[in-house]
Amino acid sequence: MPVLSIDIETYSSVSLKECGVYRYVEAPDFEILLFAYAYDDESVQVVDLTAFEDLPERVRLDLADPAVIKTAFNANFERVCIEKHFGIRCDPRQWRCTMVWSLALGLPGSLEGVAEALGLEAQKDARGKALIKYFSVPCNPTKANGGRTRNFPEHDPKKWRQFIEYNRQDVVVEREIRRFLEQFPLPDHEWELWALDQEINDRGIRLDPTLFRQAIACDAQYEERLIAEAKELTGLENPNSLEQLKEWLAERGVDASEGLAKEQMPVLLDQAPDEETRRVLELRQEMAKTSVDKYRAMERCMCADERARGLLQFCGAGRTWRWAGRLVQVQNLPKNSITGNDLALARETLRNGDFALLEMLYGPPPFVLSQLIRTAFIPSSGCRFIVADFSAIEGRVVAWLADEEWKLEVFRGHGKVYEATASRMFGVPLETIVKGHENYRYRAFGKVAELACGYQGGVNALAVMDSKKEIDPDQYPILVKQWREANPNIVRLWYKTEEAAIRAVREKTTVPLKHGVRYRYESGYLFADLPSGRSLAYKNPRIKPDPNYGKDGLVFDGMDQVKKKWMPHRTYGGRLVENIVQAIARDCLAVALRRLSDAGYPIVMHVHDEVVLDVPVVPVGFGSVEEVTKIMTQPIDWAPGLPLAAAGFECEFYQKND
Repeated sequence: MPVLSIDIETYSSVSLKECGVYRYVEAPDFEILLFAYAYDDESVQVVDLTAFEDLPERVRLDLADPAVIKTAFNANFERVCIEKHFGIRCDPRQWRCTMVWSLALGLPGSLEGVAEALGLEAQKDARGKALIKYFSVPCNPTKANGGRTRNFPEHDPKKWRQFIEYNRQDVVVEREIRRFLEQFPLPDHEWELWALDQEINDRGIRLDPTLFRQAIACDAQYEERLIAEAKELTGLENPNSLEQLKEWLAERGVDASEGLAKEQMPVLLDQAPDEETRRVLELRQEMAKTSVDKYRAMERCMCADERARGLLQFCGAGRTWRWAGRLVQVQNLPKNSITGNDLALARETLRNGDFALLEMLYGPPPFVLSQLIRTAFIPSSGCRFIVADFSAIEGRVVAWLADEEWKLEVFRGHGKVYEATASRMFGVPLETIVKGHENYRYRAFGKVAELACGYQGGVNALAVMDSKKEIDPDQYPILVKQWREANPNIVRLWYKTEEAAIRAVREKTTVPLKHGVRYRYESGYLFADLPSGRSLAYKNPRIKPDPNYGKDGLVFDGMDQVKKKWMPHRTYGGRLVENIVQAIARDCLAVALRRLSDAGYPIVMHVHDEVVLDVPVVPVGFGSVEEVTKIMTQPIDWAPGLPLAAAGFECEFYQKND
């Protein structure tokens, strides 16, 4: 099957980074400037559309031909732009995204980063950023440029020729990357899943602009009040200025040299010599809480039809291939502790602009605005949401992988895993761990330990999971020991997994585990083959002594998600098990998404292990929570014996219904 490699350069007055490609192409001035392409191993051609050159008829026809595979690095961008500019439907089933393919192999998410990590002879043209800034985004009007707001080719012909060559080189690099990737093909079902992901992103989810605009207005009004009060108390011109406020506090004997961040506030409040100083510090705390970033992101990315698109990145979490959030970042939405009728009332009060009543009923705006973020997502006209998620999916998967039979029986039965864990840890009857009984206190211990210890977590993990501080920290080491004694097969799984991975690398061989999982060394990669038929990848694995534990450990190269750098990573049994478990949980969600789509349910969003379906109210009788959860929990052929459970609800706006 012929392959058509594509890269385009575009112009739009809308920010691609801040607003996303779907909003980007809606700008009246959006256009494709350059269209570079190459068939298979043929030389790269560049069509200069600004010079009124036409896209060759063969290329135009092949863009819609299912017999021709189209490839691009971040193919979502090319697909959406080509559809808008040329009016050609770009079916994602005919495309392959080399960015997604690279992420699946644990490589960076940028063309430049992948080329560098692979040490390719072909590298991305370093002049690209400057050329894009010159030709692809608006420029500031100056006296020197005659007051223009956009640079055209005639304004710098030399740079334009460089831009053409830059466009050409991107196809060369993308093609070289694809040639490398072809030795590690992705399963067909993953490309089918990516096509479904593209359909979900194309469909988008409806937003409530009245709500998010009122939220932004409410926040601005509240911040003005805080600043006005701080000005009155301090006499400072800008009490939001860190330096000005530090100086003011120093004059009152409060040492804020370490900063005014959340973690420093308890000490600073203790130092406050009077109520006035204390109140200024409290105001600083409140000003730090006033954030409407997600509401502003909604405003930026909302398309003309009031839908947000492109919120999900396939394989965004490269180690496990789980989805990542983009733009509004739906993967880290705050939970709403306001529920039921109160949530609906708070939502309507905000929409009506009655900010004073909102604060009187629900407290400071930062709290209630955070509670209402989810509710800005609403069904399409004539629809309702069905929201459903897997129950304790990671706990079920790790118990299944480890053959922890007592826990599997719990999941097949009543499902009260926190209570059952506490019962085994403390030797108290399960039936006594109920509200009103003195043994109910053990449930909190069981819950925290279950959430913290499954991936070889210790005292530090318990401290993080014990967010409500229900447990005496002195008990943490005992709890770790008790949990491990209650789950011997899971503990054994950590060590067997690490041994298998190290042996596979050391002997350059394949080492099987249970349930279709195996570690395999091939061509400079350690692969963790999963029961679904896909594989996790660890590039350049090697065995190095671990000075902290006095034994050999596994090291590989990958992207640091915090530092955004390509660097070595050390891993261990619990982390390897976490990767496998989260990957299998992701594959369970993938199966559910395909089954729900095949059953006619329009998917508008999914977050972690939860799906959001935009289901028509008419025809009456189509779609129900019961049918959705039944579809989600049907047995999976590659995971025999894995006990799945799901729960769901209907709603008129998105919410968390815990």
